[in-house]
Formats: sequence, structure tokens, C-alpha cells
Amino acid sequence: MELDKENLSPEVLKYIKSLEIENKDLRLQLNLAIMDKFSKSSEKVNPLQPELFEEFTIEVLEEILEELTVPEHKRKKVGRKPIDSSIPREDIINDISEEDKQCACGCQMVKIGEETSEKLQVIPEKVYVERHIRPKYACRNCEGSGDEDKPTFRVAPVTPSLIPGSIMTGGLLSYILISKYCDYLPFYRQEQRFERFGAPISRQNMSNWTIKSFRVLKELNTLMKKKLLTGPFLQMDETTVQVHGEEGKSDTSNSYIWVTKGGPPEFQIVLYEYDRSRSSQYIRNFVEDYSGFLQSDGYKGYDSVLKSNDEITHVGCLAHARRKIYDAYKADKKLKQSNTVINKIQKIYSAEKKLRAMGLTSEKFLEERIQIVTPLLNDLKKWLDTKIINLRPTSHLGKAILYTLGQWDKIIKYLECPYLTPDNNAAERTVKPFVMGRKNFLFAGSTEGADAMCFYYSLIETAKQNGINPYAYLRWLFEQAPLLKEGQTIESLAPWNINIEDINKIMLPGN
Repeated sequence: MELDKENLSPEVLKYIKSLEIENKDLRLQLNLAIMDKFSKSSEKVNPLQPELFEEFTIEVLEEILEELTVPEHKRKKVGRKPIDSSIPREDIINDISEEDKQCACGCQMVKIGEETSEKLQVIPEKVYVERHIRPKYACRNCEGSGDEDKPTFRVAPVTPSLIPGSIMTGGLLSYILISKYCDYLPFYRQEQRFERFGAPISRQNMSNWTIKSFRVLKELNTLMKKKLLTGPFLQMDETTVQVHGEEGKSDTSNSYIWVTKGGPPEFQIVLYEYDRSRSSQYIRNFVEDYSGFLQSDGYKGYDSVLKSNDEITHVGCLAHARRKIYDAYKADKKLKQSNTVINKIQKIYSAEKKLRAMGLTSEKFLEERIQIVTPLLNDLKKWLDTKIINLRPTSHLGKAILYTLGQWDKIIKYLECPYLTPDNNAAERTVKPFVMGRKNFLFAGSTEGADAMCFYYSLIETAKQNGINPYAYLRWLFEQAPLLKEGQTIESLAPWNINIEDINKIMLPGN
């Protein structure tokens, strides 16, 4: 039944129009939710597909074809990757029988070569018990009366341990922590695995060891934060976590894990910190003594802290803007029309990649990037300004473009820092390991447990960022920390003060 609008008052017509707009927006939200759940998430588009109804000249086509030119390159060797040469080899000889070595002519056949193939064998984790035996000595003659300054019975001191009195070793604790924070195995699953090994370790013990070792090493967490703030840039992001036992909060409420990546250019540091809320006060406290560049997403908490801070240059994220525009087209089922803007953004990334590959000095890189990328950014800005004129600001695409234009001054600030890229994806990638773990262990059992979890995520991800095997580093740290001599500090065991090659040798057989 069609509605007779001619006899309706202007107020009713206006109300009907608002309902139609609301209905369209809700349908777009539903489309986006369905596509997010069931369709591919890649933002790749056909670079030769122009936007519908947009002028597509020969010059534009030639420019795109020039972009598609494949540079000279060496063809990669096809086939299976070789097995790492550091893995030990065990030779197994598959020889023919003595009878087959006899030729029909009556002569004995001789070996003229051999054919070799390699297969990878795996033996489950090796578990054994270290028996620390300390011989005890006494004098049969005087029973100790001849040397009253020393004890009657003499025995070597107990080997220092991170947690005295426990069965925990550096290798065991690092294995447990890597299993949880790298391989996403909660303590209850590890408890079942240790039972299969014949070495039952309760989840309570694993939790206690994690917190007790954190108490011993927590000064290292403070040193990592100080080192992080000495760098020329920071990249920040945050995600939710549930923490039990928070005062004044239910166990099902959300707290936050803040992740910051930065530090000196030659050694990158990743720092995880737990906080009760997403309040901008955390950001304010964190950057209190910092000066440099800070890249983030469009969360307004950063703006409220940094807008009046002359020491920090706030940098935006082009990837967030691209994602919002792409999602708006995807919700409206007009992906082909997104090609124009996505291609414009892709040109910016392509230029960045080419410049990075040239190995320029920081000064030369900045100079070249400004010269090459500025026209590309101006072209994108012109498209956004033109497009927004005919769009309803409350529509999906209108909101996406208004968001991008609102972030524009911050987005282009990355041009001023040679260590930053157009987006904050590096910080988002460091958030992902925690998100993967959270799907498995679900929550932190206490506030101190949340702090300990963040500390070990910081050590593990910092090690990974700098080419250090995280298991090897943690094991070395746990074994060396109790052996520090007078005058030595925990900073000597910090990731940036170690010899990476020596640490990675721990993974070799026999160590």
C-alpha cells in the first residue's frame, strides 16, 4: 500500500523522511555486520577499476599502468625451503644388500657417490630432574675443635634461585611463560600436559611462580619504560581485559591493557601496562616527561592530552581512515566505487615502500618523502573535499570522510619523522599477541597478576622485535638474575644490554 504524501502535513513528511534515512542507515549497519562476519576482510581492490561515473582519462589509465610495471627481479627458486643448518643431523644409511653389490659380469661394484634427502624428526619435550648434590665434610680427628672460626660441618652453598625452595628452574619457568604468552596455552592446559610428562605441576604453582618472579624482576619493567621514553617516537594502542579482584569493580567489567612501541631507533621496545580504565589520565601520566612524536588512532583521549602539549607532535593513522571509507562502501555494497580512493591511498604506501628500500639516511629520506608523497596526499585531500560536498554528513561514507578530514592535520604529520609510517599498524600488531592470548586465558586473576602478565608480554615482544629468541632470553634472565654480584644491577640483564648471538646459542643442542 503506497502512502499518499500529497495530503500529509510538512511535519509528517519531515518525520517520514527521517524514518527513511534511519531505515537506510540501519540497513547499511546490518550489511556491514553481515559482511564482516561472512565475507573476506581484505581491503584489496582492482587497481584498473575506476569509480562509477567518474571521469577516467587516458592519462589516468597510463598513470595506473605505469604503477603496475613489474620491476626487474630475480625469480625465487621454486621448492621446499631448506631445513635450518643449526639443527643437528643424524645420518641413516639405506644401503643395498651385499648380493646386489655383485655385478653380473662377476666384478664387485664400487661406490661412486650417494643420494641424500632430509626429513625432519620431532621428539616431544625433554623433561628431566636436576639433582643438586652437595657433599658434606667433617674432621674425624678433632671434630671441628681445631678450627673454631669455621663450622664443624662444611658444605657448598645452595645454588642461588629466583624462587628459593621451589622445584622451578629457569628453563621450566620460561617454558611455562612462553607456552602461555606466545603459544596461548592457559595454565590449566599446561597442567594437563605436565601430567602426561609424568611431572605434575598445578596451575596454582605456575601462577605463583609467575607473580613471585615478577616481584623479583619488576625493577626491569621500570627500566624498560625509561628506555622507551628516550626514543624519538612512540606508537600507542589499547585493548580490553577483565581483571578479577579490582576494588570497586565487578569481575566482568572491562579494564585496559595499554601497549606502547618505541625506544631508540637501534633497539625497539614494546611495553604493556595494565590500567583500570581507558581514561586519558593514563596517557597524561605516561607522556609527562616525554618529547617527540606520538602516533595513535583517533581516540579522543589522545587529543585531550596532546592538543596543548608543545613537546609532543601528535600523529594520526591513515589506515584507520582507509578502513572507515572502505567499510562505508562495503556496507552500501558498492565496493567497485571504493577503488578510486583506495588506489590513491595505495600510491602513498607504494611510495613509502620504495623509499624505505633505497636505504637513505634519515635526512635524505625525509627530504625525498616530502617531495614525492606530498602531491599524493594533496590529491587524496582534494578527492575528500570534493566528495563530501554532495554527501549527507550522517551517512556511512559521509561520517568516514568527515573523520578523515578531521584527522587530516595529524595524519600528514608522519612526514616529519623518518621512523614513522603512514599508519599505526605497528602498535596494532603488538596488541594482537595479547588479544590471541585473551581468547584462551580470558581474564587475569588479580591486579598483580595483570601487572605480571604485562611485564612478561613486554619482555617477550621486545625480544621478538629485536631478533632475540624469547625462550632463550627468559631462561637466561631467570638463571642470571640470582647470580648478580655486589655492584651489579638488573639493568645489565636488560634486553638492550645483551649479546644476541650468545643468548640465541641457548637454543642449540646441549645447552
